[in-house]
Amino acid sequence: MPDHRAPRLLCVETYEHKPLSYMTQEAAALLEDLAGRTVFVPATTRTPEQYRRIRLPGPLSRFAVCSNGGHLLVDGHSDPDWRAHVRAQLAACAPLAQVRAHMLRQARPEWLLKERVADDLFAYLVVERALLPDTWVKELADWAGPHGWGVSLQGRKIYAVPHPLTKSAAVAEAARRAGTERVHAAGDSLLDADLLQAADLAWRPAHGELADSGWQLPHLRVLPRRGVLAGEQILREMKAAATAETQSPAPRP
Repeated sequence: MPDHRAPRLLCVETYEHKPLSYMTQEAAALLEDLAGRTVFVPATTRTPEQYRRIRLPGPLSRFAVCSNGGHLLVDGHSDPDWRAHVRAQLAACAPLAQVRAHMLRQARPEWLLKERVADDLFAYLVVERALLPDTWVKELADWAGPHGWGVSLQGRKIYAVPHPLTKSAAVAEAARRAGTERVHAAGDSLLDADLLQAADLAWRPAHGELADSGWQLPHLRVLPRRGVLAGEQILREMKAAATAETQSPAPRP
């Protein structure tokens, strides 16, 4: 958009002393208000260490989901009972070391930039998209599926994540502990799909892998906006939905 129409931005994450992530100031005010009337649960594929770089407006959320559901933070600390539950669920899948070794054997140095393991739970590669063969991700997914793992390409990252490791399961546990019966959710990536599917009401913006694939659900509201303005619109619609539900007999989200 033209510079004179650009929204005022608030930096909410820094990395190596540099600003990294932003939201609009209007979105910050909406989020602070929304968090005061609902149980707000940030849910991310970031590890707890990466999540703690983020400074969202308002008080610290009582619950947060990190490592794609591998950690349920309660008052800022990883819940040991949830970690034990997740580890038990992952026992039915192929070991992380086996999956990681296969990924690295199949990768090629001309397009592989780096590889990482997150919290000993899942693995991902950072690649040069322009050089990545068109069939490579599908071939990896075909191999990983019978081993209990899913594969997704998001931007420059190729994730291999065990099937039981989901944001939806961890958010459901947070909802159970908070005593709420309805969940509203938003996301833009393939690793958000299970969370949006499990929610009672969901939103996605016009950017990200879900938008690129045209992903739809009956209870999913697809927004025309992209970027930070989409985040602002999602919060505005979430606030309106939460207000409507608190004024009706429906359970509060």
